Amino acid sequence: MGNGIQVRGLGIKKSIKARLIVTFVGIVVIAFVLIALSNSFLLERYYVAKKTDAIQDVYEKLNQYDSLTGDKVQSLKSICIEKNISWVILDTNHSEILDYDSRNANRLYASLFGYITGVAPAKSSTLEETDNYTLEVNRDMDMDYLDMWGMLDNNNVFLIRLPMAGISDSIQISNMFYLYTGMIVVAISILAIWFLSQRLTKPLEELTDISIRMSNLDFNVKYESGGEDEIGVLGQNFNKMSKELEQTISELKTANNELQKDIEKKERIDDMRKEFLSNVSHELKTPIALIQGYAEGLKECINDEAESRDFYCEVIIDEAAKMNNMVKKLLTLNQLEFGNDQISMECFDLTELVRGVVNSAQLLADQKDAQILFVQDTSVYVWGDEFKIEEVVTNYVSNAINHIDGERKIEIKMQRREGHIRLSVFNTGKPIPEEDIDKIWIKFYKVDKARTREYGGSGIGLSIVKAIMESMNQKFGVKNYENGVEFWFELECR
Repeated sequence: MGNGIQVRGLGIKKSIKARLIVTFVGIVVIAFVLIALSNSFLLERYYVAKKTDAIQDVYEKLNQYDSLTGDKVQSLKSICIEKNISWVILDTNHSEILDYDSRNANRLYASLFGYITGVAPAKSSTLEETDNYTLEVNRDMDMDYLDMWGMLDNNNVFLIRLPMAGISDSIQISNMFYLYTGMIVVAISILAIWFLSQRLTKPLEELTDISIRMSNLDFNVKYESGGEDEIGVLGQNFNKMSKELEQTISELKTANNELQKDIEKKERIDDMRKEFLSNVSHELKTPIALIQGYAEGLKECINDEAESRDFYCEVIIDEAAKMNNMVKKLLTLNQLEFGNDQISMECFDLTELVRGVVNSAQLLADQKDAQILFVQDTSVYVWGDEFKIEEVVTNYVSNAINHIDGERKIEIKMQRREGHIRLSVFNTGKPIPEEDIDKIWIKFYKVDKARTREYGGSGIGLSIVKAIMESMNQKFGVKNYENGVEFWFELECR
């Protein structure tokens, strides 16, 4: 992963799946160990206690034997059959015998006689001894018995016997059974907990992977395991959080992008302001100096001739007109560059517009001995801002007249190009140096400063052309020829 976190490479100690398996199997193993220990140390005592309770029950019923009715006698016999208990009673003269299980009556009588006479079995263990009876475990003919013998309330002697299975062998067999059963259960438990842990940890691993990818700003990943439990709800919340984070970051990026544009625009405006002040101060320096100089000459009456005074005044008026023209153009350019001038797109006749500009410029062309050729007769309708396009054509024609040389011809042509009309203004003269081709559209840039100064150019006209054409998203440019220069622009035709 990008941030160095690994999900599936967790150690065993850190894995939820491993800890679930170890914990569950450990609980099962501990349970079986406790069962085995309880079998070994408590089962025999529990077994003897249950047998003792059964003999005590029979003893209490034998104490009431003389008053027992037929149903109660039958109930006593049922208990004896169920618990495998045998008993024998002798009267005080040891002559009358009452017994249950007549098949073993002689053995029971012999054992009771031995207890009475004090001839106890060789292997016996006394469990309880009271004034009325003695409870002990003895071995007779390779079999263990739980015997209770003594005297009833009516002074008859009795013996109650309950055979005991080999409890030690039973415990050993039971423990082995539990061991085998435990191994099978543990194996089944491992498989079950493995499957269960897969069901539990797979969504968690998916959520972990999602969280890591979200930390790397990848919000396309979604939780797809589903479910209506806590993990499923968590996954749905992850999806919701991912969507909201993506939307929030998108909004932040948009705001940041707008802020960056604003900053760049502010920096650009600041640079333009500095450039503007620098260029304007440079351009106004010469005309202001001329106006000041000639004005001072008039004031001091350097020359009293009327003709000289008229010349001084004409210079002042001319320089003031140049400054006024430059300021107007700068205001126009400023509105275009800052988007304050609304573009009005309409369909108009470009032929008629060009013809009007040519007629207006004819006087200036005649002064320069320039010939303007425009042979388009048919109407050509195009889309654009008619007023601004007229300004573009005027700038191109004026620029051509001011830089004309050689054959002194200006040729205006229109060409249809794939849904567009290209209007070009060609003038004979010197080509523009290649190193200046890309710079002529910059404000105040002048290829030939002396000549520009001569006809009163400010270096702003082509900058206005560039701003107008870019505001309408249309192409424009310049092309050098051996005998002159051609300026052009394109508009969409109807």
